[in-house]
Amino acid sequence: MIRNAIGLVALVWVVGFAWFMLALPGPADGQHTDAIVVPTGGPGRIDRGLALLQAHAADRMLVTGVADDVRPIDLARQYHVSRDLFACCIDLGREAIDTRSNAEETAQWVRAHHYRSVRLVTSDWHLRRAKLELTHALGDKVTVLGDGVPTGAARLPLLIAEYHKFLVRRGALLIGIAS
Repeated sequence: MIRNAIGLVALVWVVGFAWFMLALPGPADGQHTDAIVVPTGGPGRIDRGLALLQAHAADRMLVTGVADDVRPIDLARQYHVSRDLFACCIDLGREAIDTRSNAEETAQWVRAHHYRSVRLVTSDWHLRRAKLELTHALGDKVTVLGDGVPTGAARLPLLIAEYHKFLVRRGALLIGIAS
């Protein structure tokens, strides 16, 4: 009986992980949203957010989790975009230190601007958990469109760790033990 239960749990984990690993979310379609949100921490995220902003996929962008010593001019130079774009349309969030606080910082920003839809741009392997956190922080009145930045061949240990984080957080939210 116990062996059967362990076997069933192992099978569910393997099937879930296979889905998680093989069906990583990709870039979203051309749908317009009120804003773009980009958590720092992975290559290609800010590049993708800037490209979407310049293509008018949204009117404003938040880069959340920015270090205190980073100035808008530094990012404008690094990403080869005009300072005017940062001045008019890009906000830097400096309070977040992890995925959950990225979501909390973003939720405050979204509420302050009265946005009804956001495009979340993050690494493909990170998108499910980041979207789970952001959707939880925003509630059901704001639409969150996931936009996964392809990362190529992600390392297996990274994928396993992210899958476990996703499962733990999802479970905590489902049973109501997490805020």
